[in-house]
Amino acid sequence: MTPPAPTTTLEAERQAEQLAFEASGAELAFGEPHDLPWPIDALAACAPGQPPVVEQFDSGLTAQVFRLRSQQGDWTLKRARPQALVKNIDGQTSFLNEVQRRIDLAALKQRDPAGPARWAAIVDTRYASYRRGLILSPWIEGQPVTDWDERRLAQILHTACALWTEGFFEWDFCSGNILDDGRQLQLFDFGYMYRFDPRRHFNTAGFGTDVPLFHPAERFETRNHSGHLLSLADARGEAAALAAFRLEKTIALETYRWMRATIAERGASATVLAWLDGIVRRWDDALGGSAEALYWAEQWRSHVLDLDDDLRGHSCTPMTLRRADWLLHALTHHADALLAQQALFWGDEHKSRDTLHDDYAAKRRLAEQRQLPHHSQHPQPELTT
Repeated sequence: MTPPAPTTTLEAERQAEQLAFEASGAELAFGEPHDLPWPIDALAACAPGQPPVVEQFDSGLTAQVFRLRSQQGDWTLKRARPQALVKNIDGQTSFLNEVQRRIDLAALKQRDPAGPARWAAIVDTRYASYRRGLILSPWIEGQPVTDWDERRLAQILHTACALWTEGFFEWDFCSGNILDDGRQLQLFDFGYMYRFDPRRHFNTAGFGTDVPLFHPAERFETRNHSGHLLSLADARGEAAALAAFRLEKTIALETYRWMRATIAERGASATVLAWLDGIVRRWDDALGGSAEALYWAEQWRSHVLDLDDDLRGHSCTPMTLRRADWLLHALTHHADALLAQQALFWGDEHKSRDTLHDDYAAKRRLAEQRQLPHHSQHPQPELTT
């Protein structure tokens, strides 16, 4: 007997559960306070200019971040803002979601025999408390990624896909959430990572299988790599951007083949496997040629999605404006290629070129009005379709 179709989206279920937890007053915590270098009250009272604070980073939209120093080494303290700066439900519940994921990921590392090596890109958590608004982790000696070479691409794509196979969908691979120490990338922000069943669902959007647009490589491309390609094209031309795109897609193709085989062994549905097969086939076909058509289509997708995300979350930055400018340029100079690749979506495919240009010009003006006062980091707002 075929089970009845769901009537509530995965987002609505998650948001209802998190709002109910918030209203309950119940605590959610990880780690033992007596194992920490400082008392909990001292962590809650940390302030710039006072020990043990070495540095403060105030650009996060969900939490303030402090670098603390003890005799045992340096630590990262995340302290929740009284009110998150992203103006939607997912933004308001992102600190709760991060504490949930920190607990889940610590359990994943513990039960996986290859945990330390397989999950080297996931920061460890020493302590987390939702009601106190505190997360304490070892300090990461690394820098934001400014150039995506083969090692970095392989590490981020494999981590994203490995998380997907374990039922963790990370929406926000923005540059502010990834550090590199020269050997290993590390992720340290999980406010927009949600649980799902990869054997039955593509992602956590809609009902799980009705929004096939979103997947791990797409999330990395949309939130991060597409902006890198945009800067690369500005500095060195489209040919350099296309070469970097080919490298990323080649690594993504190999990783998706592994991801598909892994989830098939775990009993994935025919629907999920067919969806993955379609992605793999499209990339493989494109890489057999110049891949230029795929480049324009996927850059269009990424810039449209990120512009939309930032507008919804009132979290626009100068990069948001650059994406809008790219879209307007593409409409003027590459509209035929976009149409030939069926790159337009979410109703854009039914609009005239003049209407599309007017629409994206209006979105750019709106992005100017919704610029963040601090824009070095901007997380993933709520996604709807």
